[in-house]
Amino acid sequence: MLMRLVLSAHLSSTTSLPWTHAAISWELDNVLMPSPRIWPQIRVLTESMFKRLRKWVVTRFFGHSRQRARLVSKDGRCNIEFGNVEAQSRFIFFVDIWTTVLDLKWRYKMTIFITAFLGSWFFFGLLWYAVAYIHKDLPEFHPSPNHTPCVENINGLTSAFLFSLETQVTIGYGFRCVTEQCATAIFLLIFQSILGVVVNSFMCGAILAKISRPKKRAKTITFSKNAVISKRGGKLCLLIRVANLRKSLLIGSHIYGKLLKTTVTPEGETIILDQININFVVDAGNENLFFISPLTIYHVIDHNSPFFHMAVETLIQQDFELVVFLDGTVESTSATCQVRTSYVPEEVLWGYRFAPIVSKTKEGKYRVDFHNFSKTVEVETPHCAMCLYNEKDARARMKRGYDNPNFILSEVNETDDTKM
Repeated sequence: MLMRLVLSAHLSSTTSLPWTHAAISWELDNVLMPSPRIWPQIRVLTESMFKRLRKWVVTRFFGHSRQRARLVSKDGRCNIEFGNVEAQSRFIFFVDIWTTVLDLKWRYKMTIFITAFLGSWFFFGLLWYAVAYIHKDLPEFHPSPNHTPCVENINGLTSAFLFSLETQVTIGYGFRCVTEQCATAIFLLIFQSILGVVVNSFMCGAILAKISRPKKRAKTITFSKNAVISKRGGKLCLLIRVANLRKSLLIGSHIYGKLLKTTVTPEGETIILDQININFVVDAGNENLFFISPLTIYHVIDHNSPFFHMAVETLIQQDFELVVFLDGTVESTSATCQVRTSYVPEEVLWGYRFAPIVSKTKEGKYRVDFHNFSKTVEVETPHCAMCLYNEKDARARMKRGYDNPNFILSEVNETDDTKM
């Protein structure tokens, strides 16, 4: 209002038009003091703006602190570490050296691979140099013209290393060779050949086993980003979508789940990561899945389900982690693999279902649209599982009749008191 008065006074002193002052004053009144009819719209816009601002502030500054701890990440890795392991227990890993090497990361495995070969070549090169040195085959000893060396054409440490490399990898250039003069050289040749075969078999086998591990096949099995809760077949269910990105099947597939939460026993003991079995099924069961197209697996929320006492408002306040497992045999390699993922309460959407992704083309082929793989659609869903079952019980009671034991039928004799 103060702005309007100052501007109107300035205009009245600078112009002689009588209608200019009134028109501008009317416009400023409408801008600075809106009509009461648009106040509700302004209030709604302001509340929406503040809600968005609060959500951004919480996500930006407090989002990381509110993240829940996961035992299993979305890609199946386990978030756990072992502390205070005794040195004697650590030695057990070297006893099972094959599994230890397979579990190593690629950078450590390649370091061991290169070190094993270079180390063995250099070690036997030193031994070949020692044989030549003891037998006085080196040029520094000035051997006589009729001197027969243990190994031809070894003139120093470099040539001994080259001969060790040629021997172990069986290159055989023919320039350096062992003579029958030294039994020690013959024995060393046999020993290096046998040890070279062992090193080659172990390291090449470890690389091949690392590449062909069924864990890599599990990367082509994907789960939906979120789990949803909605009605399916008249029952309240928790649904998850899973897909096989390869055309080769998983034989004997079996799917199940574990609900991890902290519980307190009646004796007062606190159990962290207490496991509760969650049964997942498809329409044909939970074993021997025909995994040719994406499947929607579901868990029926009944009286035996740990989700039975949860509601749409209390779900986000729960502290649990749902871990889903899929076991199967790879069709091409006959190796058993396991795929796993997890869901926290923020990733469980109540009142949604998955959008359809399978369609049939005009040519008669079935097409899977992975663009809608994790897409959800909001649907009408009961407030809680208990509400759904109470509603069903009420409907069932309405259809049935009940005997009232306190009801007494009394006969009344009608008399005609009307006289003609």
